Amino acid sequence: MSTRISSAKLRAALTAGLAFAMASCASTGTAMPQDMPVAELPPSQAPTYADLVTMALEADTVAIVAVEDQITFPPERAPDVAVSEVRLYIEALVQNLLAAPQGIGQQLTFVVDQPRDADGDAPDIENRRFVIFGDLSRSPPGAIQLLSSDSMLPAGPQLESRVRTVLTQLAAADAPPVVTGIRDVISVEGNLAGESETQMFVETDTGTPVSLSVIRRPGMAPEWGISLGELVDSSATAPRPDTLAWYRFACFLPRELPADSFLQTDRESRERARNDYAYVLSELGPCERRFT
Repeated sequence: MSTRISSAKLRAALTAGLAFAMASCASTGTAMPQDMPVAELPPSQAPTYADLVTMALEADTVAIVAVEDQITFPPERAPDVAVSEVRLYIEALVQNLLAAPQGIGQQLTFVVDQPRDADGDAPDIENRRFVIFGDLSRSPPGAIQLLSSDSMLPAGPQLESRVRTVLTQLAAADAPPVVTGIRDVISVEGNLAGESETQMFVETDTGTPVSLSVIRRPGMAPEWGISLGELVDSSATAPRPDTLAWYRFACFLPRELPADSFLQTDRESRERARNDYAYVLSELGPCERRFT
């Protein structure tokens, strides 16, 4: 489409308060390709589970929208935008409202920064579907402020299913609490050589009792798990990847046991606990992110 600005529409958008989104919309992660005939991003560029949970937690509104119209801001109206990008005023049709603090109309407007196409022009994203994460609470009626330009993701069946799964997990009554630290670490030897058990109590934002346990037996791989409750469950299991429990621990456990968390003073017990904790971290794997 033409990059000539519609002064009436732009004036209306700015008057409505959409200019507040300019600073927050600067791209901070992986820019989405603009020449993809299929909406879905390839797996190597798609948001990770940690990205989706982070966005869902920060946004008060998640929706699937179809872009109906786009207007390019003139450079003087977007002085902070990189030369390789353009700022767009978007008018979109709401196709599915996945999460929101209140009802909204059929249309939403917002501002987003996007990479220029191969010719240096604004990318044509009209008639394309996106999943957006944003904030209605700081927006005028009919508008939304995106978390960032990276929180507008090309929609498709796989991404939509993943987003719905994340929102369902976050809304569950038994959702695991936020991990804030580690305390009260103890490691004891068993009766046999190479046998031991380590228990590490996890601090949470709600005070809900959570603990990690690692059990070693001769000739067997270590067993570890998470107990949610007052009692340490010896049969506790490790969280599955791409679950909220996995996210809480993989992304927020400290990289090392705090020096003041040990209940024992002897070197052997502390070293055994450190080794078991390192094992837990390696089993959880990295908290990979591409957008957040």
